[in-house]
Amino acid sequence: MSSRERRIPGPDHPITIERNAKRIVIRAGGVVIADSSNALTLREANYPPVQYIPRSDVQMSQLERTDHATYCPYKGECSYYSIPAAGERGVNAVWTYEQPYDAVAEIAGHLAFYPNRVDSISES
Repeated sequence: MSSRERRIPGPDHPITIERNAKRIVIRAGGVVIADSSNALTLREANYPPVQYIPRSDVQMSQLERTDHATYCPYKGECSYYSIPAAGERGVNAVWTYEQPYDAVAEIAGHLAFYPNRVDSISES
């Protein structure tokens, strides 16, 4: 475990995760990167909601793992992927918590995408 302080989400930093009943399609570089009816919507404090897509619904062959990593005191260690088809904009465009903290364990095995680094994230 990281030497950084681990925080449990609480009233000052609420995190909720719920299944999204809608179909989520993510396009980047003119290619469908993800198509899922099994997305999870994570809402965290005052941030915009984020769609976490199961790996099985992502075209992993369209992604390249990078060495970039960050840490969230509420979710844990975060790894990144780039989308080569999206060019420079696609660098580190995708993130994942492979071993998230127990409080957000549902997002394990899921990927999230920065909206400004892909062509579109649509819900239908």
